[in-house]
Amino acid sequence: MNDDERARRIHDLDATLRVGKAGVDPVADELASQLDDRDLVKVKFLRSSRGGTTTEELAADLAERAGGTVVQTRGHTAVFE
Repeated sequence: MNDDERARRIHDLDATLRVGKAGVDPVADELASQLDDRDLVKVKFLRSSRGGTTTEELAADLAERAGGTVVQTRGHTAVFE
């Protein structure tokens, strides 16, 4: 898949997980499960999850816990593979 195709797929993805005030712990297993079934997963970080941290920091933490890799962060969403 070339970069243009990948960018298009990422853009067209719907967020299938939302991280709220409970943080990344409750969704780490679900992200790992979704990554087993598909190659890209988009996650939205709600305002209540961000507290004093950034989307990039939360995404890195979630990727580490779920065994995935952050492909892209934009605004309050992150895409994992």
